[in-house]
Amino acid sequence: MADTAICWLRNDLRFHDNETLVSALEAHARVLLVYTLDLRLFERLPNLSFRKTGVHRAAFLLECLEDLRQRARSKGGEVAVVPTSAPAAALKKLAEEIGAKTIYAQAEIASEETTDEAAVAAAMAESGGELKLTYGKSLYHREDVPFEALETPEPFRNFRKQVEKLPVRSMVEEPTRLTGPENFTYPPTPSLADLGFKEEGSPAYPGGETAGLKRLAYYLEETHLVMKYRSTRNRSLGPDYSTKFSPYLAIGALSPRMVYHRIKDYQQQTGKRYVGNNILFEMRWRDYFLFLGVKHGDGIFRPGGLKNRPHDWSTNESLFERWCLGQTGLPFVDAHMRELAATGFMSNRGRVNCSSFLTRDYEIDWRWGAAWFENKLIDYEVCANWFNWHTQALEIYYTSPPWQGLKYDKKGEYVKTWLPELADLPAPLVHAPWKMEEEGMLDGLEFDLDQDYYRPGISNSKWDWAWTRLKTGDASSPKRRKKKS
Repeated sequence: MADTAICWLRNDLRFHDNETLVSALEAHARVLLVYTLDLRLFERLPNLSFRKTGVHRAAFLLECLEDLRQRARSKGGEVAVVPTSAPAAALKKLAEEIGAKTIYAQAEIASEETTDEAAVAAAMAESGGELKLTYGKSLYHREDVPFEALETPEPFRNFRKQVEKLPVRSMVEEPTRLTGPENFTYPPTPSLADLGFKEEGSPAYPGGETAGLKRLAYYLEETHLVMKYRSTRNRSLGPDYSTKFSPYLAIGALSPRMVYHRIKDYQQQTGKRYVGNNILFEMRWRDYFLFLGVKHGDGIFRPGGLKNRPHDWSTNESLFERWCLGQTGLPFVDAHMRELAATGFMSNRGRVNCSSFLTRDYEIDWRWGAAWFENKLIDYEVCANWFNWHTQALEIYYTSPPWQGLKYDKKGEYVKTWLPELADLPAPLVHAPWKMEEEGMLDGLEFDLDQDYYRPGISNSKWDWAWTRLKTGDASSPKRRKKKS
């Protein structure tokens, strides 16, 4: 058994079902656990006025790292958190310091991460060492699907048909004991101030493997909320309308296989074989985007997307700022954007509406929106974020915020929570206050549209149609016209 190795932790900040860590521990007597805190993530983006990673996402990451360190100590070990703008150089230096010839790491997908992998492999090779990669990001292992990742079937339904009946690998056992190198000094975890933030982060949910496992147990066995997921998943208000597993899956504090097997165990224990299948359906969507990330690479970052669709995107900074601040005059959009700014989280329904509005109504470059979400979201995952934005901007139908507000927030509870200035407006009309003004419905209310809120500044005929429904309260979906044979 070789003496010492490094386990380079990345988006796998957990001890349960961590194949990378187990592989290192099985082959080496001592393993140094390292997380390279990449300072490039906190730099300002070119041509935009904000950082790549914002304060809520940074705070969530630091909570995950501190939790990981505490869990490591309970096993007799520790985790070295190393701030650096050059992971390859930092890891090579550590390897030389402790005499390690092998670095173990989970393989990533996007180009920034794979470029780092190549640099680490090259740096280690200079001294006769190596980088060993394992694959653990997805529910279905790359080696278990009936296609090469570069030939991932599209669209999603074709992908789903080929994977949904495949077995999911069992989890690897969690190590009970960690042994690191002797006489190694572990630096303290950096603070938000160390990363250049003057404000405190307030992530919607606590970070770390401990919190992720607690949330999993809460959603399944403790509250049985999983039974309601199908009927509540499109809501936006409160913590329990959806699983909230996504922040922990994104950073690797929860294993996708753990979620899968716990749901399957729940089905068996309760005798309800279909409960939770909608969650597994969404996890296959997550896998689909991961596999597409391998297949298409940087094509996802083109302004015209994968198909290079021609589009003269606007770069109107004033409108973009209104969207970022939740000042568009569309309450269903503004409420979600303000929640995102305050907590680093937003419902799936909000993400659909906010991205559709920015790209279809303001016609602003969708990559600006994707970058803003990257800055804010505590559950940011590169493939899920960018492919979802790509879909809303370039592939799918327009989503009308007033209509969506009627369907999913008919009583106005969500918008009034995040837009208290609209508290006195009646629901569901609150979803179109400018239309209320046009018809004199604000007369008698102590509410001035210009002083107390915002005007949309643009128009859309679909909002006019939605207004007729808002006045009747009819949230039933319109019947689609049958095609003539």
